[in-house]
Amino acid sequence: MVYVSRKEHFNAAHKLYNPAWSKEKNAEVFGPCANENWHGHNFELITTVKGKPDPDTGFVVDLKKLSVLIRQEIIERVDHKNLNVDVDFMKGKLASTENLVIEMWKILEPKIASISKYGTLHSLKLYETPRNYVEYFGE
Repeated sequence: MVYVSRKEHFNAAHKLYNPAWSKEKNAEVFGPCANENWHGHNFELITTVKGKPDPDTGFVVDLKKLSVLIRQEIIERVDHKNLNVDVDFMKGKLASTENLVIEMWKILEPKIASISKYGTLHSLKLYETPRNYVEYFGE
């Protein structure tokens, strides 16, 4: 099995806030991430496709096609946006990095087959900061 990864970057704002809780409880649980006026991150999304290389090309997935897919389906929808307000697939969801990566998986996973007959989506790794990231395997 070969694992091929592509990294893409986007900037976005959000706040962590549970509307069922008081302002005080949100501040207690989420700290400055519950700031009424939002806060931003320079996100890095690493998409990994696994599979066996295509005997005709030697590719598990064409990285240019993977990049175009990620940019069209994800980056254009989240870059320089407010995740809580502007992003359709995050409506009604707490805008945590964990929930964000799960929703991204739901979008990308079925579309990988359209660009690779030998690869499947293996994982998404989403860096919120250089030291904080989540990784999702579709489980």
